[in-house]
Amino acid sequence: MAKETFYSRLDKQERYILLCCFFVFAVNGLYGMILGSMLPLISDEYGLSNTVSGTLLSAHSLGNLTAGFLAGILPVYLGRKKAIIFLCSFVVVGFAIMIMTGNPVLLILGFLFTGISRGSISNFNNSVVNEVSDSSPAALSFLHSIFAVGALSAPFLVIFSTRLFGLSGWKVAAGIIIVLALVSMVLFSRMKLSDSAVKNKNATSYTFLKLKSFWVGAGILFFYLCAEACINGWMVKYFVDSNLMTTEYAQVLASLLWVAMLAGRLLTAFYGDFFKKGTLLLLTCSGTTVFYLLLLSTTNVRLITFAIFGVGFSMAGIYPTIIAAVGKTLQTYPMALGTLLVIGGLGSIIMPMVTGALSDAFGIFAGMSAVIVAILFLLGFAGSYILEEIKSEKRAEEAKEI
Repeated sequence: MAKETFYSRLDKQERYILLCCFFVFAVNGLYGMILGSMLPLISDEYGLSNTVSGTLLSAHSLGNLTAGFLAGILPVYLGRKKAIIFLCSFVVVGFAIMIMTGNPVLLILGFLFTGISRGSISNFNNSVVNEVSDSSPAALSFLHSIFAVGALSAPFLVIFSTRLFGLSGWKVAAGIIIVLALVSMVLFSRMKLSDSAVKNKNATSYTFLKLKSFWVGAGILFFYLCAEACINGWMVKYFVDSNLMTTEYAQVLASLLWVAMLAGRLLTAFYGDFFKKGTLLLLTCSGTTVFYLLLLSTTNVRLITFAIFGVGFSMAGIYPTIIAAVGKTLQTYPMALGTLLVIGGLGSIIMPMVTGALSDAFGIFAGMSAVIVAILFLLGFAGSYILEEIKSEKRAEEAKEI
């Protein structure tokens, strides 16, 4: 008899909720990652400096971080359905601002709004899919793979829009995202969700801050998101400004990065349990280091293409592995996940601004080279995790002998 899947156990309404979350998460990946491809076009359209461009990416990351608090507070007062529809509307306003004005202050606000929607939807979808599927790893892995599908589609939307409508075609792409966001809001409105509050006696405990293992995990996530935010946000602009390739080919490479991320995530989902978490972190962090150094050390387009795939494939497993690595702490202390994401999110806020400032002062190659520092720290923290893992295993063995 064939093994029953999580999907076959769901009723009609639960299947609708699940499919709705999958669709919306694809849209989430699309507009979350399209900003890197649109940034050079927006910068040219409105005459923005590299510092302002970097600040826009940081504003998006700040919004994404802020969403962690909003997504936890608003449902208490509005209910989950009304809260997510309201937070989803921010992406509509954000892209509308980008289309209508080049005022730097308003653009920063627009990018902030898109980040708020992206983070809120991410929190909501992860929570609901986990709830509906009864914590099915297959369902959650598929959800994150769907995000990658939307992300790798983003550059192609910009390419096709600019081919059809010229350099201002990015505004058409932004308009399409607005329509998809409105469709997402309609789909959310048809969900039947329970708004019963979930109370946890340990919800306010911060004892985990005394654990070295938590801080090692936070360090890995911080420097990983430093690197990811800059690679996703600045890669296209780096290739174009360095005259290494055309804007169109650079955007194709942005999609290739997410194809590699998708492949890496699926591989981690299928085979991750066969390796120790420390081993996985060492492999993925080492791969990221090697391929990123290759990326910056060559002007050969073929080697760059190979390096991009290697970077994406290596980076893909870091995020889910480190979440799993501190999984016991997250289960014991409910506040640990939010704190971990806030600390990690700071990396995605700080690093793009640092890259933009260095690019203005010393050239874009210097800005992208700063990512090497973050990756080396990432590798160092991975090594620290392995040492902690070995110590933990020794303590467990000693306890058995006693």
